Amino acid sequence: MANKFHLDIITPTSIESFNNVEYLRIPSLDGLIGIQAKHAKAIIGLEIGEIKVTYQGSELIFATSGGFADIAYEGVQLLLETIELASGIDKDRAQDSFKRATNRLKKHDGDLDRASQSVKRAQNRLLITQTLATNFQKLSKK
Repeated sequence: MANKFHLDIITPTSIESFNNVEYLRIPSLDGLIGIQAKHAKAIIGLEIGEIKVTYQGSELIFATSGGFADIAYEGVQLLLETIELASGIDKDRAQDSFKRATNRLKKHDGDLDRASQSVKRAQNRLLITQTLATNFQKLSKK
C-alpha cells in the first residue's frame, strides 16, 4: 500500500476516484510528468493531452482538454475541463470535429483561438484512438 496513492479526477460533471494507483502520467504545460506515491507537493497546470493511470495492474488512458493537478503526499486531484476514456472516444466524431475546426482556421472565420484549441483537442482524441488501436493490435499478436 505504501507504493500506491489515491487519485480523484474532478470535472464540472463528474468525480472519479481510484484507490491504489501505482503511477500517473499527466500532460503539464511544460511536458509530461510522471507521479508515483509520496510525490512532492505541487500544483501544476495541465495541457490538452493524454493521461495514463496505472491501476490494479492495468493502464487506463484518457484524453483531457486541460486543467490543473493538485499533488499532495497522500494523493492527487486532477481538476479538469473534460476527460474521456480512450475506449469511449468516437473516432468518426473526432475526425468531423477536426475537419470543422480546420475549416474555420482556413477561412479565418470566427474566433481563431477557439478554433485552434478545437483542432488541438480533436488531434489529441484522434492520436489517443490511434495509440489504443496500435496497442490492441500488438496485444492480439501475442
